[in-house]
Amino acid sequence: MFLQRLEDLRIDRDKKQQDIADVLHCKLTVYWRYEKGERAIPVWALMTLADYYGVSTDYILGRTDKPNL
Repeated sequence: MFLQRLEDLRIDRDKKQQDIADVLHCKLTVYWRYEKGERAIPVWALMTLADYYGVSTDYILGRTDKPNL
């Protein structure tokens, strides 16, 4: 579920995968693998994305449907 949240958050903000890879200071292929579930997303990246999107890590992980818990 959280993989879909990563994609939905990105698309809702009209960002490309490269934009998010730049935020994480990683290669596009690395971020693509996070979003597709081919690579585990590290905790630091999860926290960075939560801050970037202004949502909780629990929201990204699918533990809640409330973005700002």
